[in-house]
Amino acid sequence: MKRLDKLEAEKLKKGKNKAEEDLDSLKTDYKKLHLPMRTARSRKNLEQCREEIREEKNKADRWERKLQKV
Repeated sequence: MKRLDKLEAEKLKKGKNKAEEDLDSLKTDYKKLHLPMRTARSRKNLEQCREEIREEKNKADRWERKLQKV
C-alpha cells in the first residue's frame, strides 16, 4: 500500500512539474506574441492619426481657398 501511495505521489509530482513547465511555456509564448500585437495596434493608431491630420489639413486648405476667393 505504501509503495502505491509513493508511486501515486511521484506520478502527481511529475504531472505538476509538467503542468508548471507548460504554463511557463505558455507565458513565454504569450509575451512573444503580445509585443507584435501591441506594435501592430500602435501602427494602426499612428496611421489613423496621420489620416486625421491629412483630412484636417485638406479642410484647412479648402477654407483657405474659399477665403482667398472672397
